[in-house]
Amino acid sequence: MTTERYVRLFRNGRNQAVRIPREFELPGEEAILRKEGARLVLEPAPPSSLLKRLATLEPLEEEWPEFTDVPAGDVEL
Repeated sequence: MTTERYVRLFRNGRNQAVRIPREFELPGEEAILRKEGARLVLEPAPPSSLLKRLATLEPLEEEWPEFTDVPAGDVEL
């Protein structure tokens, strides 16, 4: 059984938007929207991996000091 509900479309700047009713709320901060024929399909985006996030960062342009090998001392935890 498919749950459906009529919703209103509105403008947000130059974009068309739809307010998602609470019972259809998606988890997270992002979603995937695609068109299948005349239908729009909106689904939760999969969680982003740390490696994918790190790949979007710009490289640092700083000079780092050189490290010398210093024997590790005893560490008490």
